[in-house]
Amino acid sequence: MRLMDASSHFRGKRITLMGLGLLGRGIGDARYLAECGAELTVTDLKTKEELADSLKELEAFPNIHYTLGGHNVEDFQNKDLIVKAASVPLKSPFIAEAKKNGIPVRMSADLFAEYAGVSVVGVTGTRGKTTTAFMIVEIMKAAGMKVLLGGNVRGISTLALLNDVHGDEVAVLELDSWQLQGFGEAHLSPSIAVFTTFFSDHLNYYKDDLAAYLTDKANIFFYQQEGDTLVLGSQCAPIIIEKFGEAIESDIVIADDTKLPADWKLSIPGIHNRYNAGLALATARTLDISDEVSKKALESFAGVAGRLEFVREINGVKFYNDTTATTPEATLAALRAVGTANHPNIVLIMGGADKGLGMDGLLHELSTYVKHMFFISGTGTDRIRAKLPAVEIYSSLEKAVAIAQATASSGDVVLFSPAFSSFGMFKNEYDRGDQFTKIVTNLV
Repeated sequence: MRLMDASSHFRGKRITLMGLGLLGRGIGDARYLAECGAELTVTDLKTKEELADSLKELEAFPNIHYTLGGHNVEDFQNKDLIVKAASVPLKSPFIAEAKKNGIPVRMSADLFAEYAGVSVVGVTGTRGKTTTAFMIVEIMKAAGMKVLLGGNVRGISTLALLNDVHGDEVAVLELDSWQLQGFGEAHLSPSIAVFTTFFSDHLNYYKDDLAAYLTDKANIFFYQQEGDTLVLGSQCAPIIIEKFGEAIESDIVIADDTKLPADWKLSIPGIHNRYNAGLALATARTLDISDEVSKKALESFAGVAGRLEFVREINGVKFYNDTTATTPEATLAALRAVGTANHPNIVLIMGGADKGLGMDGLLHELSTYVKHMFFISGTGTDRIRAKLPAVEIYSSLEKAVAIAQATASSGDVVLFSPAFSSFGMFKNEYDRGDQFTKIVTNLV
């Protein structure tokens, strides 16, 4: 039996859910709010046709009304609550309208953190946050703890996790900068915060203001109190301590791959994954979990879909799906993980939509690991095209994979690690990865 009935916070309330989307999180939020008895309006820029699959999941709820293909200002007036999708800018004129009318604007992750009444481990960072969060969950499960996983996780509605709260769980939330905007608005931080890395990212969203991106990320620890814990990866620790050190009240633990015992053998490749494991181990120690339990869990951890995911091997050629590599640093980490320095063995497929990130570091190291490469089309591909004029561009991922397979020899790796966002050819990065995996699965 749950310690509290969280649905009482939403029952009978007039609520607008801004952003339904296609990833499943918005569907779960809408379903939960409807089941709670809210008078719910769902609004999205996407059309009814574009959202057909999501809408089908919600057909059973007569208390949901829709405004699709755009937003109406009336949906942000005379409401009790606005629940916005993470990627909706706080500077949206519709959010401004809600605030002008004194209506609270929240997100599902911070609503969960406020109403669940359980301890929260929050994980953020430009790179590594998903893998680190999943590693922490596996360690906690191995220790016999009851764990709820949510936040920026495909298909999981964090709000709907309130149904699973009984009072003795610990929630692990992977939190992106947008979700942490919501924590900042609510003046909340997890009691254990993990900050993996900090690189330039989402500069298209933040209008080239890297400080604003960091400030949103900092909400993961900004409202921590004495007795809370902040686990910092060594890559980002100097940046965070220099900018926020005097304001941090929690206990700081700095960790990286050097904290992971050298004889611990991970199942997933790459020094970056040992770095992630070092942060997971530090978090486990904060939770008083023995290293023996952590070692067993980390060594058996098989990784996360779409993150340097081994798909299959064909005639001695290994295929990896790294669709979530949307930054040059992520693709470079993948090259170092599965490549052989100065003996190029990688056939690389990359390219996609531009986020305005510097690509020179990645481009400089391509020849160290890559024997052949192919582009998929996109605005980011167009930006770097002049630096690699001989590389073919394909508007079909299936065609690019077929050419990559034909080019590769036994002992090579075909690596799909785009270094750019997925907009244009795909619905999102998960759709991009799903398509790659399906194509590779069907290869002969």
